[in-house]
This record gives sequence, C-alpha cells and structure tokens, in this order.
Amino acid sequence: MAADYKLKDRLGPAVPVEIAGWISSVYSSFDASSFVTQATSGLADLELMARARHVAYALSKHLPPGTARALNTLTDSLPPIAEPGEPAASSGLALFCYVEYVSAYGLPAFDESMSLQYGITKRLTAELSIRTFIENEYERTMRQLGVWVNDDSEHVRRLVSEGTRPRLPWAPRLRRFQSDPSPILPLLDQLKDDPSEYVRRSVANNLNDIGKDHPDVLLVVASSWYGSDATRNRKRLVQRALRSMVKGGNREALAILGFSPNPAIVIDQLTIDPAAPRIGQSIIINSWVRNSGGDEVAVLTNLEIGFVKANGTTTAKVFKGAQFTLGPGAKRHLTKKVSLAQHSTRTHYAGEHTVSITVNGVMCGSVGFELSPA
Repeated sequence: MAADYKLKDRLGPAVPVEIAGWISSVYSSFDASSFVTQATSGLADLELMARARHVAYALSKHLPPGTARALNTLTDSLPPIAEPGEPAASSGLALFCYVEYVSAYGLPAFDESMSLQYGITKRLTAELSIRTFIENEYERTMRQLGVWVNDDSEHVRRLVSEGTRPRLPWAPRLRRFQSDPSPILPLLDQLKDDPSEYVRRSVANNLNDIGKDHPDVLLVVASSWYGSDATRNRKRLVQRALRSMVKGGNREALAILGFSPNPAIVIDQLTIDPAAPRIGQSIIINSWVRNSGGDEVAVLTNLEIGFVKANGTTTAKVFKGAQFTLGPGAKRHLTKKVSLAQHSTRTHYAGEHTVSITVNGVMCGSVGFELSPA
C-alpha cells in the first residue's frame, strides 16, 4: 500500500506544470495557467490511473483544435531522449499523461497517434495506449506493429511484444488474443533472437501469457524454438516463457527443457525443523536428492506445501526449487526456510500440513506436520 501511495503521489501538481512547460515551448497560444489550474483541481482526491486521465482531459481542453493538430503538438513537445547513462528529462509520470491522452482521444487520427506513441515509447512506453488501437483499429495497428518489429530502437521493438500481451498487467486483457493468439506469433518469432535482453524478456512474458489460455500453443512454440540451433539467449527466453508451466509441474514443458521423469532419482531424509511448529514461527525444510542410477540426470526440483485454509481444506503453494545435474550415485542437499507468520498474502491456520518435493514433475517425497496455534 505504501509503495502504491508513493507512486500515485508522484503524479502531483508538479506534473501538469512540467507538461505546460513542454507544450508552451512549441505552441505559443497554449494557456499554461488555465491548463495547470484545471489539471490540478481535484487531483489529490484521485488514484494514479484516474490522475493521468484527469490531466489528459485537461489537455484535451487546451490543445489546438483538431485531433491531428493536437497530437502533433504533443509529439513536438516531447522532451529529449536521454543518452545512455544520463538521467531522463522526465520522471515518466508526465509522459504517462500523454499515453492516456492518445488512448482516450487519438483514434480519429491514426497516423498522428502512431507517431506520438512511437515518440513516447522511445522515452517511456506506449504499451497501454497501443492496446486501444489493437481493439479499435486492428488491421492498421497490426500492420504498423509489423513495421516496428524491425525498428532500430529496442524500446520500439519491445512495444510490439509487450503491447500485444494478452494479459498485460495494469491493462484490460486483449480478449481477441486470448481467444486466438495466432496473429501474435509471427511477430514474436521475429523477435526471438533479438539482440536486446529487454526485448527477449518481453517476448517470454507474452508467451507465458499465451500459455495460460493456450498451453498447447506455448508447448509447440517452445519445442520449436528450443531445438539444436537454439542459442543460449533463446534457451533462456524459452525457459522464462515456460516458467508457469514448470512451476505447475507440466511434464511436457519440463521435457522440452530436458527434465524428464527418472525413477533413479530419490529423495532421502526429508525433515522439518521444528517438527511441531506454531503459527508465527518459521520452519527449515531439509532433504537430499540422490541419483541411484548409472547415468547422469538433469534435475529440477520444486517444493510444494499444502497449507490449511479457514474451512479445513488445503491449498498447495509451490516454491521454486533448484536446477542441477546429478552424476551416477551423486547426491545434493536441499534446504528451504518458510515463514509461518501471518502475511497479507497468506493467512495461516492450525492443522495438518504437507510438504512435498517434486523432481522433474514427479512427487518423490512427502512429509506432514501439525501446525499449532500461536
């Protein structure tokens, strides 16, 4: 809550003043005083997104008449692009108001809106506003993204992958792509070996989104990209794209990454300390993973705890484990500290809990413990 408040508070009265300075430098008839008065009136009572929309509305009342001319004015007013290692000319909150403006008012002037979003992206990102155009000007926007996928700027290329994410945080979902992600795939394919890790991570996040609605599509893409010609960077991309599936123990995803079930892998000495914990304490989970076979085995472990809910049932939480290789007869010690204190994201209840360790998607060891009241 405190972090959210600080971010919201950064879009305060100073932001409209900053914007007024930019626009006044390119539009001599801009009534900066009137704009600042309208943009700051009632601003303190609003949350972050509503503040940006409020400032965007004030802009709509003070920019020159005509959508195209207004958009061009905003484009001309953009601050300089920061050189590598130099501080940005803006905190980003002022440009966030530009994003809200083009999203709310830019549709009647497509080309000018694309130019403004192109400029914003080089300084911040237009991943939120581009979604409005995907929804309302689908064909033209997808053609534009097909051009931007080859842009010299990593920020513009990232806009292609990030803006088309079906489940982008802080934004309405793109139901079109949740239903059918196939139009995104050619764009992502062109970016899979992008020289920028910033772009590649966005591609991975897009694929991870796709996998939540179409796991079969993600598995096909991941298998194709993870072939013998895959570079180290592309393998890392696929690993990140499959992270939700891997955490969920999907055996096909694990097999793509080289982690196939192997009966030679066993769990020894799975213990919990203290053996009878109370709410508010922490437990230390220890175990040994051993390769009882004669061949080297790639191993990926996950820890799963069945937490008791208020109604007495249990719900599993998966904790990411370790990834390593075990030679014949080799073993490796695993340890994990887990807090049983009350958290805003997890409330603990007394009762019988379970701790399980999965290896390459197969549960290989389990133990229970009784959690007592504090």
